[in-house]
Amino acid sequence: MHIGPYALANNLFVAPMAGVTDRPFRQLCKRLGAGYAVSEMVTSRKDLWQSLKTSRRANHAGEPGPIAVQIAGTDAAMMAEAAAYNIDRGAQIIDINMGCPAKKVCNKWAGSALMRDEAGALAIIEAVIAACAPRGVPVTLKMRTGWCAAERNALALARAAESAGIALVTVHGRTREQGYGGQAEHDTVAAIKAALRIPLVANGDIDSPERAAEVLRQTGADAVMIGRAAQGRPWIFNEIAHYLRHGVRPSPPATRDVQRWLTEHLADHYSLYGEESGVRSARKHIGWAVRALPGGEAFRAVMNTLDDAAAQLRAVTTFFDHLADAHERLPVADVHAANQDQIALLA
Repeated sequence: MHIGPYALANNLFVAPMAGVTDRPFRQLCKRLGAGYAVSEMVTSRKDLWQSLKTSRRANHAGEPGPIAVQIAGTDAAMMAEAAAYNIDRGAQIIDINMGCPAKKVCNKWAGSALMRDEAGALAIIEAVIAACAPRGVPVTLKMRTGWCAAERNALALARAAESAGIALVTVHGRTREQGYGGQAEHDTVAAIKAALRIPLVANGDIDSPERAAEVLRQTGADAVMIGRAAQGRPWIFNEIAHYLRHGVRPSPPATRDVQRWLTEHLADHYSLYGEESGVRSARKHIGWAVRALPGGEAFRAVMNTLDDAAAQLRAVTTFFDHLADAHERLPVADVHAANQDQIALLA
């Protein structure tokens, strides 16, 4: 699969998630089978580009390419300038955010709120493409099926985006009104795919190898994008790849492998955020990893009181040392339960 001139390792994508898909998490997912990952959204507001949050989100040091950066905003000229700014800092693909359902984003008419103004949305698409095309940088678009059940306009917008020169479209099979609740409507995604010549990526409720295979079959999509299901379970990409090749799931990962992946991820995380901020922001990743494992909830409660990186890392090492003594491989039922509980909670 290609995006513009870039050949991808496979058709398994990591979704852009604010506060989650930073450089350490993207690199971990790529190591564990993802063929492509998009950054957290970066604001188009120039006055915020030098902020610590934005500079961390725009950090791609050592990350294998292609480097994809998602930008968010409401003004066409500002979005074009943001695209150029990120290209100067290493972006090889620019993704436009028209899918975020968060109130703080939509209240400013960014994210999925842009779908309510098709003319304005198309103006942004055209301006960003005009800024990127002379530099050979493909532009992709992520959106939802519409604003609400009565305003499902993703098909019309996707066609207009294709005509404007968008290289790839990702569709989360929910309206903005649904948030993360209900069921992803992949029939709508299939209809959009059938109408386009450019690649389409299906997103929403893809939480297992079997579900990934079913969504690819149902929609005819060129790729699937996984978000929440990779939180605490980044090896899901290897699981899906194995299932698509062989028709069966691989054995659960070795407990020691999971321990190594998590501790290496934490070290990378601390190096990006520094100790004080890194310890706090690492808690969610640790919590996702241990939530449904034996003793995980009790460990989580203790771990959340630690404010020292060395102590946090020692605690994680001790927890997995004990788990490895009891389980050579992660218990399949526990891992699956963790994923389902997580999705239910976030929905």
